Amino acid sequence: MTEPRPVTDWIHDFDHTDPRWTENPYPIWDELRSASPVVHTDRFLGVYMPTTFEAVKEISYDTDHFSSRRIIVRNERPEVVQPAPPITSDPPEHKPAKRLLLPPFTPDAVRLLEPRVRAICNELIDDFIEDDGCDAAAQYTKHIPVRAIAHMLGIPEQDSDLFIKWIHEVLELGITDTATLMRAVEEMSIYFIGHIAKRKQHPTDDLISSLMNARDKNGQPLSDPHVLGSLRLLLIAGIDTTWSAIGASLWHLAKTPADRDRLLAEPELLPTAIEEFLRAYAPVTMAREVMKETVISGCPVKPGNMVLLSFPAANRDPSVFPDADQVKIDRKENPHVAFGLGIHRCVGSNLARMEMTVAIEEWLKRVPDFRLDTSQKVKWSEGTVRGPRQLPILFGKPS
Repeated sequence: MTEPRPVTDWIHDFDHTDPRWTENPYPIWDELRSASPVVHTDRFLGVYMPTTFEAVKEISYDTDHFSSRRIIVRNERPEVVQPAPPITSDPPEHKPAKRLLLPPFTPDAVRLLEPRVRAICNELIDDFIEDDGCDAAAQYTKHIPVRAIAHMLGIPEQDSDLFIKWIHEVLELGITDTATLMRAVEEMSIYFIGHIAKRKQHPTDDLISSLMNARDKNGQPLSDPHVLGSLRLLLIAGIDTTWSAIGASLWHLAKTPADRDRLLAEPELLPTAIEEFLRAYAPVTMAREVMKETVISGCPVKPGNMVLLSFPAANRDPSVFPDADQVKIDRKENPHVAFGLGIHRCVGSNLARMEMTVAIEEWLKRVPDFRLDTSQKVKWSEGTVRGPRQLPILFGKPS
């Protein structure tokens, strides 16, 4: 596999997998936004990127010209044979598919899950609380949503390393390595097919059985491929996004002691701070496929191209968010789009907010003083979802 050539002209030749984008995309987005509300690259077989809040919003609500059948910008575009409804669905199939997933993610349902999430956080902290520090990404943030979604699905929490491997292969390595992507999808499918088969023999009270017992708009049970696609979606979309958001929040607090001290002194401010962390460090960039020629914010877009739909870039648009590049944990007006816009707004937003809140609360209770270990490097993920994958933290105040 050949290495991609370095970017020398971000405006006309951007690459969202370039190491500089991975490390710090914010000044790049500012440069793109100052040039045009929509920019284009010939990389990845042709990709547009809306750079403003308004352009992102236009595309998100336009299901006539932009399809969700492909949700990741990759080097190849094979025919879609394993959809993951509802995230890869377009109208009219999308609405009934999404409706089936809503019940487990209502505020009341999420509230019932909160005690288990608190227990998970404390079990993880127990493993390193007596040390001088930890890798907060490897030892804390990535395990919380993995184990929580496993608990909801009724699958073994100890399989979490397997889930983490698949997510890395699908969302990062799979952008440029189709063989790795397909192998991960196949392994995931075999895993869930086994669980579906077990529940046909011995029904259980979990999310897998709920999907198997659900009925489509015609009153018929969902097909096994539909159930399988939804399970793959829940595993991938429900884990990487949230652990990235938790990790970015801890990264911010580790390097910004004034904000950390304020949250310790004013814990009632945490819900507002969580919204600001979601705005400033929104983890998710989705994709759309251009199906018909149209114009977005005055810029023509043509079929045959993909769209890098960057909700994080929209959240940094200074025309909507004053001092957009400043993190203000008491920001009052905050119409961020970290969970997306339109029909594909994240079904798991209540769960993600709860997991973020609990993870930060429990960390601050037990590790009130912490800072970045500057002798080691923070490593960020590449591609569709951005968050710390290596987050070296030292405990206690500097000596």
